Amino acid sequence: MRTEKEKMLAGENYDATSPELWERWQLAKRLQSEYNITPMTDTGRLSALLDLLLGSYGEHVWISAPFFVDYGENIHIGHHVEINMNCVFLDCNRITIGNYSGIGPGVHIYTVFHPTNPAERRNENAAFWNSSTAPVVIGDDVWIGGRSVILPGVTVGNGTTIGAGSVVTHSIPSGVVAVGNPCRIIRHL
Repeated sequence: MRTEKEKMLAGENYDATSPELWERWQLAKRLQSEYNITPMTDTGRLSALLDLLLGSYGEHVWISAPFFVDYGENIHIGHHVEINMNCVFLDCNRITIGNYSGIGPGVHIYTVFHPTNPAERRNENAAFWNSSTAPVVIGDDVWIGGRSVILPGVTVGNGTTIGAGSVVTHSIPSGVVAVGNPCRIIRHL
């Protein structure tokens, strides 16, 4: 039988109050709080906190505080990546960000979603709704403009720019500029 964490990562309904998930969620909240109050000049402490918080990250990664996550351990960041302040990454499934990519301020990346039918959302045994997940992949050399929202299951292809304030509801191919709500391709590069 699968654990609740295995169900979560497989995209099945899962119980977020299981001890394994609840413990990691609590640890991630503590680590992100420490990260968010650490002076940005204390790069050694910031790196040590990211080592504990994130699944993996490459060289020359900059994450401006404040930065918010669900579990942290499902976030994998390549080399030479800048993530601006006030980003929210709900990493109930894997979030992958490729090399040389930039995430603007206030970007939200969601891997978790809930049934649209209210009766299916309800979980009589917990405070949390029933949830499912799908991974998000941001390719290499991608720029996600500020205040954009990336929804579960989306892949943004290499070399693509997503305009500020976009809501990305479906995958966007490589080498384009896409903007809007819902996000649409406006130009090929």
